[in-house]
Amino acid sequence: MILAELSSVVIRRLAVGGMDNNVYLLTARGSGQQVLIDAADDAPAIAGLLAEGTRDTPAAACLVLVATTHSHWDHVRALAAVVESTGARTAAGAADAPAIEVPTDVPLEHGDVASFEGFDLEAIHLRGHTPGSVALLYRDPQGPAHLFTGDSLFPGGLGNTQGDPARFASLFADVLERVFDYLPDDTLVHPGHGKGTTLGAERPHLAEWFDRGW
Repeated sequence: MILAELSSVVIRRLAVGGMDNNVYLLTARGSGQQVLIDAADDAPAIAGLLAEGTRDTPAAACLVLVATTHSHWDHVRALAAVVESTGARTAAGAADAPAIEVPTDVPLEHGDVASFEGFDLEAIHLRGHTPGSVALLYRDPQGPAHLFTGDSLFPGGLGNTQGDPARFASLFADVLERVFDYLPDDTLVHPGHGKGTTLGAERPHLAEWFDRGW
């Protein structure tokens, strides 16, 4: 389904697998360059998503990067097949890269910006769900920003930190400083599972999340 038709980019979403993982596709209208976020499962369905993305540009669509938000198995099941079939490069958080079977061509650190023909993506390192979890930020020049958060931020709370107070504290601190203190309330949040939200909808609940510890 189409999530957003923006001036420079079209964003599509596909839910795959038994855990309803979200796969996102960004296609630059002008150049046709594409970035896939989380090749989670079902390579044939992802191939269909890429085919749909060809409609979003008059140029020759080309998948240039598959970005993985974190190393958990349910977010990488189709990664090898998608890379093999498309020849796309791979990116993931540097601290998670060793745990991903498919080699990571572009290890991401906090604040890294990847530039494509028609749009940029900024990596925001959010430590806690996994050591190298990253959110990917697209700043639409004519509207709200779009933040792809993997399993670090959902409607209603943070990602699973396995009941570990230290991991929760780390994730809460990063989400507070690097997301809520950094981006405006109209920022659209696109999580790794389920429906999206906005930072404005979630901001009033930050103290509640901190108090409950998950």
